[in-house]
Amino acid sequence: MRRQLAVEDGTVSIVTVIDETHTGPAPALVLLPSSSRDSLDFDDIAERFAAVGYRVLRPQPRGMAGSTGPMTGLTLHDFARDVALAIERLAGGPAFVLGHAFGQWIGRSVAADHPHLVRGVILAAAAAKSANPALREELAKCVDVALPDAVRLAALRVAFFAPDHDPASWLDNWHPDAAKAQRAASAATPVTDWWTAGSAPVLDIQAEHDPWRPAETRNGIRDDLGADRVTVVLIQDASHALIPEQPEAVVQAVLAWTRRIAGEPA
Repeated sequence: MRRQLAVEDGTVSIVTVIDETHTGPAPALVLLPSSSRDSLDFDDIAERFAAVGYRVLRPQPRGMAGSTGPMTGLTLHDFARDVALAIERLAGGPAFVLGHAFGQWIGRSVAADHPHLVRGVILAAAAAKSANPALREELAKCVDVALPDAVRLAALRVAFFAPDHDPASWLDNWHPDAAKAQRAASAATPVTDWWTAGSAPVLDIQAEHDPWRPAETRNGIRDDLGADRVTVVLIQDASHALIPEQPEAVVQAVLAWTRRIAGEPA
């Protein structure tokens, strides 16, 4: 069953898509999208997680898909507060939080700022601490919906999709105006505020061909946070988009880890 509700606090209203197969108690999993994109990217995997008993929450970032709130003077802490609001109102307890690309910055911020709401953090295609500036130029082309499709498809192949994968599904679902607020919030927030994800356990799902996470940086987050906290999984035949490229592999990695953290059979 898929439905959506708006959770509100003052001037903020966060539309949250909810996927679940029953209405009783269920472990909660929050999905947070990549920069400039909304949570509809997760339609496929949300259905898969719901089918095995998870309550899947997809808070739409403010400025996208009906979510509203101030869009200037923000930090990542504000976006994390939006997610925390959805967890508090809809999860029925602490949740696992999966963030894709930029979304994992928000997920780590939620864990750092609201540790009582987070059972664990899943980093899906987390970039290394420093990225090739040329990749940001390609990302800007992806977001610029005024550019010809051919230019944007070429940029998507460089920045997001592995060889022989069709990036056409990502021509849509971009939100350039909201992206400006996300970039400004990122620049206004010290990396040290969120990098460690508080003290939550972490699953670091990497993609074999991700240019934002070169092979020599594979162990970077585990080295920083400690091998006792961080589990690393490498997904073959995928790049930075990861989830549309290898949805079942991502789902299985998440299920195995969340069940282990929860002390359940894998």
